[in-house]
Amino acid sequence: MCRLSCNTGGSELRFVKTLLECPLGCHAKLDSMIIVTGANGFIGSALVWQLNQRAYSHILAVDSVGLDQRNLLQGKAYSQFLLKDQLWEFLRSPKAYEVTGIFHMGACSATTEKNWEFLKENNLEYSQKIFQWAAKEQKTLIYASSAATYGDGEMGFDDQSPSTDFEPLNLYGKSKLLMDQWALEQKVTPHHWYGVRFFNVFGPNEYHKGSMSSLAYKAFHQIKKNGKLGLFKSYHPRYQDGEQKRDFVYVKDVIHWMVDLMEATPQNGIYNMGSGKARSWMDLAKAVFKSMNQDLNIDWLEMPNDIKNQYQYFTEAKMQRWQGQNLDESQWPLEKAVEDYVQNYLQKGDSLL
Repeated sequence: MCRLSCNTGGSELRFVKTLLECPLGCHAKLDSMIIVTGANGFIGSALVWQLNQRAYSHILAVDSVGLDQRNLLQGKAYSQFLLKDQLWEFLRSPKAYEVTGIFHMGACSATTEKNWEFLKENNLEYSQKIFQWAAKEQKTLIYASSAATYGDGEMGFDDQSPSTDFEPLNLYGKSKLLMDQWALEQKVTPHHWYGVRFFNVFGPNEYHKGSMSSLAYKAFHQIKKNGKLGLFKSYHPRYQDGEQKRDFVYVKDVIHWMVDLMEATPQNGIYNMGSGKARSWMDLAKAVFKSMNQDLNIDWLEMPNDIKNQYQYFTEAKMQRWQGQNLDESQWPLEKAVEDYVQNYLQKGDSLL
């Protein structure tokens, strides 16, 4: 029997009598439960969508933000929704036996957060508890790290370098790096575990993130409103205005890769999740203007003082470890990804995956 909740606001379960009636098709994988924390956030909700595309529907969705406040899970198939502090009671229950894997995406993702105790509790201690449970029960764990762990990039962006080499530029990056270092030091680990360092992820479902949303999202709405886009000037002699570079990666690549990790179970450890190719802010801006059939029009802005000293001028994921495990390469180069995002989601009223 296929148990689903194609949720439109409630949390009740809908029972489908036969696999042939299941909206996910007759190959729905019903023998295991997948936990997704941060499921009502950007990457987490997109991941639930990707799991549905891969015929997983027995999903326990967990988040600190309730469905009455925001519902990015609308229309997706999952079994149950819990608030983040309710997860521990579930993990102590007999139902937890059904769990085969955990995607831990829940965290404070604000790079400007100044409250270290808040970050320590949510990004480090909560993650450590999940890691320890997965180790004890031998469940596959994939947790969200960040390219912010690499700091200013002077030590490179190689996921095979010792984590002790890096010095993050902000407390958010520190919280993620401490988790990576702690995980790598553990003697008892989940049989399969992966910390994934996200680079500049953008795409559908990020609409609630405000100042932390991607430039692609902000650019679309600025151009739509004013016909122009504001970009920060450069304060680094190596980079002209607009030539600061980032490793932009589409959310559809990221969620595809994470499910691949769960299914392929390659070597444990830390993996970069980026395109592997740094592109400039101007490259991204041009792609958005082109996708909107608008002429390029840039307004150069002064960078706020509070981020000048923690600004990354260049990021580029080293993907050799990933490639060495014979895992899929990016399917969404920047221009193709921006076109898909703009024309199939943003121009349709910020529609969800």
